[in-house]
Amino acid sequence: MAPLSEVSAVDTAWVMTATILVLLMTLPGIALFYAGMVRRKNVLNTMAGVVAIAALVSILWFALGYSLAFTPGGGWIGSGSRAWFAGLDFSAMHQKVAVSHLAPHLPEAAFATFQLAFAVITAAILVGAWVERMRFGAMLVFVGLWSLLVYAPIAHWVWEPGGWLARMGALDFAGGTVVHVNAGIAGLVCAWMLGARRGYGREAFEPCNLGFTMMGASLLWIGWFGFNAGSSLAADSRAALALSVTHIAASAGALGWMAAEYLVRGKTSLLGLCSGLVAGLVAITPAAGFVTPRSALIIGGVAGVACYWGATSLKRMLGADDSLDVFGVHGVGGIVGSLLTGLFADADIAGVQGSVVTQAVGVLAVGAFTLVATAVLFWLVDSLIGLRVDEEAERLGLDLALHSERVGS
Repeated sequence: MAPLSEVSAVDTAWVMTATILVLLMTLPGIALFYAGMVRRKNVLNTMAGVVAIAALVSILWFALGYSLAFTPGGGWIGSGSRAWFAGLDFSAMHQKVAVSHLAPHLPEAAFATFQLAFAVITAAILVGAWVERMRFGAMLVFVGLWSLLVYAPIAHWVWEPGGWLARMGALDFAGGTVVHVNAGIAGLVCAWMLGARRGYGREAFEPCNLGFTMMGASLLWIGWFGFNAGSSLAADSRAALALSVTHIAASAGALGWMAAEYLVRGKTSLLGLCSGLVAGLVAITPAAGFVTPRSALIIGGVAGVACYWGATSLKRMLGADDSLDVFGVHGVGGIVGSLLTGLFADADIAGVQGSVVTQAVGVLAVGAFTLVATAVLFWLVDSLIGLRVDEEAERLGLDLALHSERVGS
């Protein structure tokens, strides 16, 4: 508990606003971004998956996830002392309010809900790896377990001061490893284990409406200002820097992907521009509070080119039907951004000297843990209740087969 006089009204207002922006990235950002890329018969199922995951992870976060991630404990996991916020008073009784040791100038409700938005979008990103072929209920069982047993521990490692990667000095301002490397590797594992969509590589899978995808990408771009600038947890100069470098990197990512696509295919595409701007946003995420605008330009441009390769040539080499390029964009972009954070982190801005070696250790540790833990959870849920729909449901489309709904003509 802390006296209300020590809580900053300005910073609280900014973090609450940033929380809304980050939730906007999932609902409706991710929902529209993904729905536009799937076939018409699976649009509603894709959107329903994002909405249901947002609701489920929100409840689990307040029940246990926040406590596992953001309470002091060992180097690997939190103590669990904030489960259901036991014993904490969120009212202003006696002129005091609950605060976190990580943000003593904010009401804990604001800090915890801001971090909830990150847990929600990380889980929602996974939908892009298994669209058009996964059972709805089984998906929710898997995501619920994954959120508590994979996302929460990694968040503790990186963002809680006692976490072992935090003590090592790994830099991740807003989620390069916690969100994007984590979701990218997990998505690739899920795509591998679930198997390709029927007809993949033999039939043309026409996107339903790339206009939806463009609107979703635009909402992601706007919401990302809350994602990165909000991670300053204050309305200060670091937040302003994070906001500006976020926009620069997104722009550079769009142009980098566009240039690579033009050189390879002789033409550019709206989907490429949207994917490139997301690639730039992903890559600047770990670096946003640590680098100059010039470095952001380089990080975004490199990410745009690297993620184009990740979503094309690398995807073919890996042989997984990562349907909407969760690994190609989030995984590759997160790796690029995390490593370049170590190269470009400015000691005058970051307060510490970046290290590519330390960043690589963080990427490898998160990637290895996510790969193994995701595979175990996926296998467990598949063995117990089954994860994939049958052939008839996949042929008919999951909108009708699972929800008895369809997009109107």
